[in-house]
Amino acid sequence: MKSGRENVSKEQKSEIQYEEKKTPKRRVWDYLVITAASVIYAVAVSLFLDPNSLAPGGITGIAIILNRLTGLETGTWMFMVNIPILALGMWKFGWKFILSTMYCTAATSYFTNLLTPIGPLTADPLLAALVGASLMAVSLGLVFKAGATTGGTDIIIKLLRLKFPHLKTGFLFLLTDAVIVTASAFVFQNLDTALYAGVVVFINSVMLDLVLYGRDGAKMFFIISDKPEAIVSRLLEELDISATYISGYGAYTGTDKKVILCVVKKPLSPKLEEIVRQEDPIAFTIITSASEIYGEGYKSIFSQKL
Repeated sequence: MKSGRENVSKEQKSEIQYEEKKTPKRRVWDYLVITAASVIYAVAVSLFLDPNSLAPGGITGIAIILNRLTGLETGTWMFMVNIPILALGMWKFGWKFILSTMYCTAATSYFTNLLTPIGPLTADPLLAALVGASLMAVSLGLVFKAGATTGGTDIIIKLLRLKFPHLKTGFLFLLTDAVIVTASAFVFQNLDTALYAGVVVFINSVMLDLVLYGRDGAKMFFIISDKPEAIVSRLLEELDISATYISGYGAYTGTDKKVILCVVKKPLSPKLEEIVRQEDPIAFTIITSASEIYGEGYKSIFSQKL
């Protein structure tokens, strides 16, 4: 029976490799971003969602429900519920990959408890849902860009997809959130509250996509470098994406050039930029949005437009 990293997917292996190659300066910056994101997330939970009994799915939703059942602080429940999940994630993905997530979980739990005594900034459940969901999306976007997660269902869904790769990530998130929102209706005995929580889940999903990916789903890179082989080698190994060499000729230098052309989905775009910076800081790079892409890893050329 395989255990640990032997079962991780190519995508997860590339994330682990990318995390291990970060410079100390970049790690410090990432942790500063995660800290700021944790404060924003705590504001969303403690000042908007929790005081209005809005359980927005995920571990946060479970923590809010458990708070009402036991009286123990929501931030404390967020941390406690995450402990076994983080331990499982550490076993599966390695401590280096999970360390930033552990820090994010602890920071978010701490700031949530710290800000709770301030009380709600609004008693209007609709306003609380709109503002809380938007702040959560901004926070999660910053955390994901820093190479971490908030723990909880993110790790559970990664593990489920190892076992059931045919199930889509979006479907699994929707399923878990739907169960938690439905449970909140029974705990709070208020259907309106559960419906507002559903609004939070929807807005958070839409806003998070905008924060992370913008309006387009992919980026196209043209990279002119004196070290094309080194860059392409890392793209193949760490990001598991391919590239095409285009023959070019430098008008100023009068020398032949290999121009790298590649297209990546937006979550991988920052990683690709970092690889180029590490291999050739003076590389000339053009980045543009790609609105429609057909071929392996993207849409089929035979698919119909909807």
